Amino acid sequence: MTRFFELFVGLRYMRARRRNHFISFISVTSLVGIALGVMALITVLSVMNGFQRTLRDRILGVISDVTISGPRHHMAHWKSAERVAVKQKGVLAAAPYVRGEALLVHGRFSSGALIRGVVPDKEKAVSDIASHVVQGRLTRLRPGRFGIVLGRYLAWRLGATLGSRVLLVAPGGMVTPAGFLPRLRSFKVVGIFNVGMYEYDAGLALIDMKDAQALYRMGSDVSGVRLKLANIDRAPEVRRVLSTKLPSYDQVRDWSQEHANFFRALKIEKTVMFVILLLIVAVAAFNIVATLVMVVTDKRADIAILRTLGASPASVLVIFLVQGTMIGLFGTLLGVVAGVLLSLNVTTIVPFIEHVFHTHFLSASVYYISELPSHLRWQDVLHVAIASFLMSFLATVYPAWRAAKTQPAEALRYE
Repeated sequence: MTRFFELFVGLRYMRARRRNHFISFISVTSLVGIALGVMALITVLSVMNGFQRTLRDRILGVISDVTISGPRHHMAHWKSAERVAVKQKGVLAAAPYVRGEALLVHGRFSSGALIRGVVPDKEKAVSDIASHVVQGRLTRLRPGRFGIVLGRYLAWRLGATLGSRVLLVAPGGMVTPAGFLPRLRSFKVVGIFNVGMYEYDAGLALIDMKDAQALYRMGSDVSGVRLKLANIDRAPEVRRVLSTKLPSYDQVRDWSQEHANFFRALKIEKTVMFVILLLIVAVAAFNIVATLVMVVTDKRADIAILRTLGASPASVLVIFLVQGTMIGLFGTLLGVVAGVLLSLNVTTIVPFIEHVFHTHFLSASVYYISELPSHLRWQDVLHVAIASFLMSFLATVYPAWRAAKTQPAEALRYE
């Protein structure tokens, strides 16, 4: 029953019209500041999640979720490894590949490239690169036809277009009485892809797997097997299971290891942004300290009367804890609602602002991602709400403690 009394008085103090309007102004400012800080934090984290997911999807459009490769990129038992892999829970598809390096020459232009030999029908099941072919088709890669699909910037660097003939110079030529002869083969450009990642658009070329086996003298061997998973977050788990079921000389890697530094940098950047933007909430929470200190000073006579009527110091402490905590709670709830709504509508609001002010925040000629993506994670919302509420609560402890230490006789001496 006592606690209801403290809650009633604390809420009554919040609703009461104060003699000092400046205190009311600071209270409202604290609440709005917390709300704006929480809203900004949720929105920024959602946008960073959106960028991370977009970049991850573009990377996974080229690389596989899990890759099994043999020693020195030679695997003779790839069919048995493929059978073992597809039996694992969560593995949707598997496709062999051949990996090699070469120099591509077209006219007087040349460029080094990573060559990947693929089976077009199976490649569609493990990567999205077929959907990013902007000219031609991936299915035009056929054994013995010596077709090649180039990345957009690689084709631009070579000056090659659809139908052009590109000379592929592979390492490991032959030594003849006339001297060293490199392995050369003319390929016809049957497709150009654009995945939106410069690393692949400027340095990757696809050819048929059988043509790659012949070019790199691999016989029936391949470099490895690429896997597609139902849930990419289970890639490390699948990797660990396959590592125990395949020969020890086989290397099993998942997508997070392929670009470990990149994804680690994104995670660190997100953490740093969380800490920096949380300072906005901290500044607003410190305003609660100033508000309650002035409220305690303004209500010294009321506190003394409550004490003389039998209220204990603990009751006074709880009364002012309720008042300060409610400011933090309402500010946090308001910020969460505004942040969630803004995060869910970023893709609509940003184009509207760009249209009104005739500007473009992310120019397609400069950035690979020309739209501002957003991906709301409720886990982030929960973390932000808890952090904001805790800081607001901690900000009320000292002023409430000061109020509990008020001596009735001293407070009423000059009343």
